[in-house]
Amino acid sequence: MAENRIRNMEEFAAVSGLSRPTVSKYFNDPDSVRPKTRERIEAALREHDYRPNIFAINQNRRLTKNIGIIVPYLSDPVFAENARNLERLVIDAGYRPIVLSSHGNPDWEIDNLESLRSLKPAGVLMAPLGRASRRDDIATFVEEVPTVLFDSNIADLGEAFVGHNNEEGTVQITEYLCRTGQPPTFYEMKTPANPNAHRRRKTYCAVMERLGHPARLIQVPGEGWDFEEIGYREGLGVLSRGELETNTVLCSNDRLAIGFLTAAYELGMTVGIGEGAALRVAGHDDHPFSRFTCPKLTTVAQDFPQIAERSVKTLFSIVESGKRPAVRETTLLTGKLILRDSA
Repeated sequence: MAENRIRNMEEFAAVSGLSRPTVSKYFNDPDSVRPKTRERIEAALREHDYRPNIFAINQNRRLTKNIGIIVPYLSDPVFAENARNLERLVIDAGYRPIVLSSHGNPDWEIDNLESLRSLKPAGVLMAPLGRASRRDDIATFVEEVPTVLFDSNIADLGEAFVGHNNEEGTVQITEYLCRTGQPPTFYEMKTPANPNAHRRRKTYCAVMERLGHPARLIQVPGEGWDFEEIGYREGLGVLSRGELETNTVLCSNDRLAIGFLTAAYELGMTVGIGEGAALRVAGHDDHPFSRFTCPKLTTVAQDFPQIAERSVKTLFSIVESGKRPAVRETTLLTGKLILRDSA
C-alpha cells in the first residue's frame, strides 16, 4: 500500500482521472458532485490510501467562496475572453466568480480591489492596467488577499504571474516577416497603456539588429485603450505622408493593426501577400476579430485557455493549502504564429 501513497490533491486528481477542481469540490462538500463522481473519488481514496490535509480544508471553509476577477476593459474582446475562461473554471471549482472591469482607470482599479476586500474573497485573479496602476495600493491589497496576476506583469506583486511570452512571440513574427519579404517597421503608440508593448518593441529591435537590419520605429501619439481609433487615425497620416521605409508593418498589437488596415483600405492600398499588394501588415495577440478582418490578419496567438487554466490552478493551490509561497512564481506560455492573408 505504501507505494500507492500520494502526497497532495494534485497527485490524487491525476491518479483518479478527474480534474483538480472537481476533486477540490468534493473535499469541500461531497454532496456537491454527481453520485458517480463521488463513488469514483471514494474508490480512489481507498485504493491509494490518500488522506487530505484536513487542516487546510477546514481553513478554506472559513473563507467565503468568492473569487475576484479584475480586467482592464471588459468591453475589449481579448479581456472578455479571458474573463469567460476564468469564470468557467472558477465555477467548476465550486466557487463564485465576481468579474469587475477597471475601464482603463487606475482609481477604478483600486475601487474594485476595495469592493472585493469587503466581500472577503478567497483569492483574486487580476490583469492590472500596468503602467497606470497605483502600485503601492495594489501591494497593500495583495499582502492581505492571495492574488495571481495575468496578462500584464507588475514585478514582485502578487503570489504569481501567468502570461504570454511576449519576447518569444515577437521573435517568431519578426523573423518570419524578414525572411518572407521586406523587413518590418514597428508601429506602436508613443505611450502605450500596457507594459507588454515595451517588451515587444525591445525584442523587435534586438531581432532586427541580430539579422542585420535597421530597427524602424513609428511611434504615434495616443494614450489609453482606444487602439483601433489610434491605429486608424494615425495610420492615415503615416500612409498619406509616405513615412514607411519598407512595405511591411508589424503593429504592437492586433487592435492597432485592425485600425491600420482600415486606414490602408480607405486610401485604396491593397494589403496582402499576393501580386500587386502594396503592404504587408501583421499584429500580435490573435484578437478574436483578427480572423475576420479584410484581409485576415497574420499575428501571434496567445494561448488564452491555457493562461486561464494555469492562473486558476495556481491560485487554488494557494487557497487550498492555506500557505503563501515563499518565492513568487512566473509562468510564461508559448504563443503560436498564425499565418493569414495580410502578411
